Amino acid sequence: MFNGSLLFLLLLLMIGLIVKNNSLLVAIIVLIVLKLGGLDSKSFTYIQSKGINWGVTVITIAVLAPIASGEIGFKDLSSAFKSPLAWVALISGMIVALLAKGGVSLLEHDPHITTALVLGTILSVSIFKGVAVGPLIGAGIAYTAMKMINFFS
Repeated sequence: MFNGSLLFLLLLLMIGLIVKNNSLLVAIIVLIVLKLGGLDSKSFTYIQSKGINWGVTVITIAVLAPIASGEIGFKDLSSAFKSPLAWVALISGMIVALLAKGGVSLLEHDPHITTALVLGTILSVSIFKGVAVGPLIGAGIAYTAMKMINFFS
């Protein structure tokens, strides 16, 4: 029952408790429950193949919620294009989306990289009081850096 993967999850659970990262805690608890419930063989493969898309969908819903609630409307959209800061935000959003696209590709082709990304996120949250935005953008930055290294070497 206590194999290496369960011990690894328990170690991450302890780290998640220490750094008080609720997203990490929920994710690990769900995986431990699935594993202990014997549902890991099929569910982990399915989660691994569809989970990133689910996460992107949830984030998109959260981003669009102010539009749906009426908090942001067409007036805000038109006035946003008059501000230089809004243009910086627009371009930044586009760059982050492109980085995340590379991250999805990297995680699909090299899922082992997730361990280093999660560890980096945990270290940043615990040492530098960073915000855990998940491994996707980290994977995108890593993917871009790897492409640049390959290009120049």
